[in-house]
Amino acid sequence: MKVYEVKEILEATILSGEDQLDRPVVGAGGADLMQAFLAAATKDAVILTGLTTVDVIRTAKVADVAAVVFVRGKQPEPSAVELARSFHLPIMVTRYSLFVTSGKLYMNGLRGLDGSW
Repeated sequence: MKVYEVKEILEATILSGEDQLDRPVVGAGGADLMQAFLAAATKDAVILTGLTTVDVIRTAKVADVAAVVFVRGKQPEPSAVELARSFHLPIMVTRYSLFVTSGKLYMNGLRGLDGSW
C-alpha cells in the first residue's frame, strides 16, 4: 500500500508531505499514549493517533514512519504541522475513530505492527 491509498481509504485531509504520497507503507499501529506510540512506530509504518503535539512528529521522524494519521478529526498543533512540513513527513486528519480507522485499513489489506504482516 502507498500513503496516498491510506489517504483515500480514510477520506483524510493532507496537512503536509504531499510530495511523499507514493511512499510505501508496511503496516499500521495506533496509540494515544506516548509510550504506546513509541512502541508502535517503525520504519515505513503509518501511525494512527489522537495525540497532536510536536513530540509525535519528532518520534515519527526518528522512527522513519511513512505517515501520521490524526484520528477523530483532531487537528495537530500548528507547530507540529510546521515541523512535519520541514521533515517532508505526510500527516493527515481523518474524522474516523482510532478503532474504525484501524478497521478500514485492515479491511483494505494493511496489517498491524504486531508481526502479523
